[in-house]
Amino acid sequence: MKISFWSVGKIHEPYIRAGVEDFTRRISRYYKVDWRLISAPKNAGMLSEMDLKKKEGEIILEWLCKDDYLVVLDERGKQLSSEGLATFIQARANESSKQVVFLIGGAFGVSDEVLKRSDFKWSLSQLVFPHQLVRLILAEQVYRACSILKNEKYHHK
Repeated sequence: MKISFWSVGKIHEPYIRAGVEDFTRRISRYYKVDWRLISAPKNAGMLSEMDLKKKEGEIILEWLCKDDYLVVLDERGKQLSSEGLATFIQARANESSKQVVFLIGGAFGVSDEVLKRSDFKWSLSQLVFPHQLVRLILAEQVYRACSILKNEKYHHK
């Protein structure tokens, strides 16, 4: 199984990059893993919120394969504990999912079409975080879930 992290927005800020790279490297001991940063569409500043989400959604849907398991990070999604995320990832592996895509949408979220295509909507928290920080939190939590599955010492209860 491959884990892909997709994020709409700019490249990682230096203060985020080191942490994201570290946790991505750690995850790679368990699964193939990569990041795909989706640039904002041209003239994004001239587009309405709805048109911007639609354009971003078109790019996302074009890149997805029909067999990809899409997890959209959404504030209205289901919250999981770290152990719950571990169980979730193990279930995807047991189902022989080829690729699980964790998607961080743009500043205004994702289009309705992307939400309809999603297999799971996940809320990291009821708090709102900057997108750059969400990347780091996501990578760390996926690594934590992997370490839980292997009964390693990283996660302390």
